[in-house]
Amino acid sequence: MTSCPCILLTGGAGFIGSHTYIALTQAGFKPVILDDFSNSNPIVLERLQRITGQDVVCQRGNVADVALVQSVIERYQIGAVIHFAGFKAVGESVAQPLKYFDNNLGGMVSLLRAMNAASCRSLVFSSSATVYGDPASTPITEDFPRSHTNPYGHTKLVCEDMLAAMCVADPAWRMGVLRYFNPVGAHPSGLIGEDPAGLPNNLMPFVAQVAVGKRPFLNVYGNDYATPDGTGVRDYIHVQDLAQAHVAAVQTLLQGDPSFTVNVGTGQGHSVLEVVQAFEQASGQSIPYQFAPRRAGDVAQCYADVTLAQHLLGWRAKLTLSDMCADAWRWQSGNPSGYSDSPAI
Repeated sequence: MTSCPCILLTGGAGFIGSHTYIALTQAGFKPVILDDFSNSNPIVLERLQRITGQDVVCQRGNVADVALVQSVIERYQIGAVIHFAGFKAVGESVAQPLKYFDNNLGGMVSLLRAMNAASCRSLVFSSSATVYGDPASTPITEDFPRSHTNPYGHTKLVCEDMLAAMCVADPAWRMGVLRYFNPVGAHPSGLIGEDPAGLPNNLMPFVAQVAVGKRPFLNVYGNDYATPDGTGVRDYIHVQDLAQAHVAAVQTLLQGDPSFTVNVGTGQGHSVLEVVQAFEQASGQSIPYQFAPRRAGDVAQCYADVTLAQHLLGWRAKLTLSDMCADAWRWQSGNPSGYSDSPAI
């Protein structure tokens, strides 16, 4: 093993992958991106080069192409893989379940085949707090019962089971499963950030688009929950902190530690109205909103117990909700239409 091994990032040009690319580079690793740009933009690559000052190595292709992935792993002597190449829109997964089963489940099977053939058996998987379904209480610990309320969550749960089965079949495998809560924010340079296609599925990018004038107002779904202000409470984590969690996960696996599954959040919940207020303060813009009926499947509160990640990875989130909003606004205000037709920065 070299002192600075190459790390393959499947879906590495996406929101979380691109931020993790920077964090890995800064930690001395040599990340290699594999992306088909079905849910990302090639302009990200030149932005990454500007931020890191280094040429970006990227192979265009799909994780389902076993021969291609195997060749990339062998060519760059990949030491570990971080798998980001999954579809993630809950609503879309309900409308198009086969699309999610094909990409999220089929893609994982293909990746594992390619890694096995190339004798690369260290993998960090981008999982989700959706595997907890509707939790009975908070904060959520890793030993909570797992369930799912939509096809997207179902794919994450099944992928976790696939990885566990591989470890049973061959003890040489080392898996790091990171159950994300709600990644938000952007790189402080303002050069990369979250650029959802169409109507945003998540709160923070929707709020940012309202602040920049792209959307007229925010719908707040439910104001009668058993929370301090009646709106839903979630655990928001800055994408910069999340990127550092991936670095810690890779380092832990490469030093030979056992497989692990950990929550990746801040351990603190914020309500919808708290996020709106924080974004107004960060942006200096008014965020008009109106209350709407609760959405089916939404829960009152969902936030993580992050003790295990601190213990196993030596990692904890450091950035605040104010940091998340300030960085998200810097990205959105500098790139009002995202990557598609953003002005030069």
